[in-house]
Amino acid sequence: MSAVPRRRSEGEPERDALVWRALADPTRRALLDRLREGPATAGELAAGFAMSRFGVRKHVLQLVEAGLVLVEERGRERWHRLNPAPIRALSKRWLRPFEEAAGDHVLDVKRRAEQRAQKERR
Repeated sequence: MSAVPRRRSEGEPERDALVWRALADPTRRALLDRLREGPATAGELAAGFAMSRFGVRKHVLQLVEAGLVLVEERGRERWHRLNPAPIRALSKRWLRPFEEAAGDHVLDVKRRAEQRAQKERR
C-alpha cells in the first residue's frame, strides 16, 4: 500500500523547520511539557527553571514563533498555552508514513511466513 504524496502548501517547509528547531532544545521541550498541564503565566513558567526569567522568555518566544505556544493577554498578565497542532502536523507528515511502511513490512513478513508454513504442511 503506497501513500500518494499530498501537495505541500507554500511556506509549509519553513513552518516545519521552525517547529523542528523549537523542539530540538531540551528547555523548550520541558516548557511544552509544563504547558501540557495547563496554561501558565510567564512567571509561573520561569519558576520551574534554573535560569533567568529573560532566558525563559527567549525560549518561549521561539515556541510562539513556531506556533507551539499561544499567548493570551488578560489585563497585565500574559497566559501561555500549548498549541499541539504543529506537532500533530509533523507527526502526520514525518512519522506516520514511516510507521506505516514499517507496519506494511511486518505484515508482508507475516504473510510470507504463513505461506511458507502452508506449503510445508502439504
